Amino acid sequence: MTDYENAYAALLDAGIFAQAQAQKSALLLRCLNSLTQHHVQHCDAYARIVGDAAPAASLTEVPYLAVRLFKLMHLSSIPDNEVFRTLTSSGTTGQTPARITLDRETSARQSKALVAIMQQFIGKQRLPMLIIDSPDVVRNPAFSARAAGIQGMAFFGRKPVYALNEDMSLNVEAVSAFCEAHQHEAVLIFGFTFMVWLHFVQALEREGMTLSLTKGRLIHSGGWKKLIDQQVDNTTFKRTLKAVTGVPFVHNFYGMAEQVGSVFVECEQGHLHASGLSDVIVRDPVTLRVAKTGETGLIQVLSAIPTSYPGHSLLTEDLGYVLGADDCACGRPGRYFHVTGRLPKAEIRGCSDTGGSV
Repeated sequence: MTDYENAYAALLDAGIFAQAQAQKSALLLRCLNSLTQHHVQHCDAYARIVGDAAPAASLTEVPYLAVRLFKLMHLSSIPDNEVFRTLTSSGTTGQTPARITLDRETSARQSKALVAIMQQFIGKQRLPMLIIDSPDVVRNPAFSARAAGIQGMAFFGRKPVYALNEDMSLNVEAVSAFCEAHQHEAVLIFGFTFMVWLHFVQALEREGMTLSLTKGRLIHSGGWKKLIDQQVDNTTFKRTLKAVTGVPFVHNFYGMAEQVGSVFVECEQGHLHASGLSDVIVRDPVTLRVAKTGETGLIQVLSAIPTSYPGHSLLTEDLGYVLGADDCACGRPGRYFHVTGRLPKAEIRGCSDTGGSV
């Protein structure tokens, strides 16, 4: 086994939420240093960006890419004949989407990590599932991050029912039948945040409908900017959802197409947690120095998973702050944090500055 494979196996064996921050950091650093060298050797563009990177002495020294680079150029560490799947991010209108190339090994690691993380929050039993989307999304030959998210989460449910029609209108008949069949049992609900709010919660309010899903558990992610523009925060979202559906358990998660599998799920205390295979660092948007606990800055995400593309250390365009490590009241060790929003449109300094030489 390679050093990467040994370190990755050790992280898995330790448990997805079992190690204190210091112990996890040491193993994760081994993984990330191995991944940096791997991508330098197998991705010419990445090698020209990071140069002859020496092994990092700490997680904060691991070289990172600005996440927008994946929208500007093709970054892959595998030959074309090994591409198992290509994911595209759902970029904003007029923006080129990111293209992420996966081989079978990376895809398998992502799936295994997602299962291990989500089972910590929704259990191992597969529940009846209501998907707040249209079935046409997963039928589209262009495999989007949205479709990937639906298919990834569908593993945790059974007998999936889609709540929306092709035109994103509420399928009242399908939703009513689902609720009637499962109103007295635990169910899993999944959707992207803005769709849950715009096309499910608000649609129910317009229809004058209320549901009885008092044992339901909603997993949702993405699209907060659209809700914040409407002055809908996390508390308002949860309160309104419960009022119209009865759903008591809600877990937001933070993730992106560029690091599928390394999701950060909201715990019972309302905090986002890094799993045993990932971590988060916050940097000052101007100086890029590491921010102090509680200090808002740009979020950098780290992942032990991707070998098919150089996505193991990415500087995002999201703002947030670290709340602490090893001391969340939910009992899960490791770092936990909060996302506050998106960086206003501006050029981010850092590794992308050298993009002109690629």
